[in-house]
Amino acid sequence: MGMTMSQKILAAHAGVAFVKAGDLINCRLDMVLANDITAPPAIAAFEKIGKPVFDKDRISLIPDHFTPNKDIKSAGLAKIVRDFARKHHITHYYEVGRVGIEHVLLPEQGIVAPGMLTIGADSHTCTYGALGGFSTGVGSTDLGAAMATGEAWFKVPDAIKVELTGEKAEDITGKDVMLTLIGMIGVDGALYQSLEFTGPGVASLSMTDRFTIANMAIEAGAKNGIFPVDEQTAAYEKGRISHPYTVYEADPDASYSRVVSIDLSQIRPVVAFPHLPGNTKAVGTFGDIEIDQVVIGSCTNGRLEDLRIAADILKGHKVHPRVRCIIIPGSQQVYQDAMHAGYIDTFIEAGAAVSTPTCGPCLGGYMGILAAGERCVSTTNRNFRGRMGHVDSEVYLAGPQVAAASAILGKIAEPKEVR
Repeated sequence: MGMTMSQKILAAHAGVAFVKAGDLINCRLDMVLANDITAPPAIAAFEKIGKPVFDKDRISLIPDHFTPNKDIKSAGLAKIVRDFARKHHITHYYEVGRVGIEHVLLPEQGIVAPGMLTIGADSHTCTYGALGGFSTGVGSTDLGAAMATGEAWFKVPDAIKVELTGEKAEDITGKDVMLTLIGMIGVDGALYQSLEFTGPGVASLSMTDRFTIANMAIEAGAKNGIFPVDEQTAAYEKGRISHPYTVYEADPDASYSRVVSIDLSQIRPVVAFPHLPGNTKAVGTFGDIEIDQVVIGSCTNGRLEDLRIAADILKGHKVHPRVRCIIIPGSQQVYQDAMHAGYIDTFIEAGAAVSTPTCGPCLGGYMGILAAGERCVSTTNRNFRGRMGHVDSEVYLAGPQVAAASAILGKIAEPKEVR
């Protein structure tokens, strides 16, 4: 019996020839990640161990959730991270003005790469599976131990093969693909399993699509999501990665718990209704739902392609007078590239607010908190009750094309209703 992509990466990092689902193994880590919320408790756990950091070049500290500091408490958290980074000479620490949303920044800066094993004290660390690496979220205590040892233990996950066929339509994004999958299998449909994406349809997905899909693997309960390394991956990494990397492929006889098939050509724009990412409905299959706010950004949809999609729809239009539209580029580089491409002008001319890179409203932090009774269409990844503010507010998850169209019309809409 062969191994899946994820199992091969774990076996290589455990120094063994073979692993199977359910095995408990100890692995060396290529990258360890924390942010301004999760790093402080990880640092406290690390300091109890009494050892130096295992490798200053293989730790990333990214203050992105409540920065620029929203209040005194968030300033204190950021200071803990800043002081630790300076004390231990952490290479990958990014200060305000140079920072980005962690899961946008690390791939962009070439900090993560194919074949790497990465853990992060953030559930959406699974994003980097888009590059053909194994990446997953852990608790802050595990992260603190990893900063000292450079190792972590894993229970080898079983896997679901997601076979993609066909080509997606021009108005479909990776968000629609992933919301469709979650709607099919449920928010616990891949519990502690790898979602391994394969098939001829993968070639029609941009790297932005893949980052979005891998990012939301956790919303199906998955341990990780992972894509094969192909020409698009290699093109993305060119100029970002100077060191050699290892490409892992699943064995032909790898074992999977199930196979889920998706024909990309049949997917329509999708919205996840409150209060679960699996509560999906195709746009156009429900009546008018008026909204108060739109958020376009986050680690899920804050890349340049996402902003281009939104700008193309918003250009020449105005945000509905009843709607607040907030645009959050995923990194300073994305912000600058969007500015040079004219997208920022488009957003401002349409009546949208453009923020510095931050997780902000996604977790109900700041920059877009909802009051009781308000509804938001958001390109973020979770819409749990109270996720973006008051427990009586509602969040509808969608791709950037649906979010932009909704901002213009003041109700949940798809691009063809605008153009």
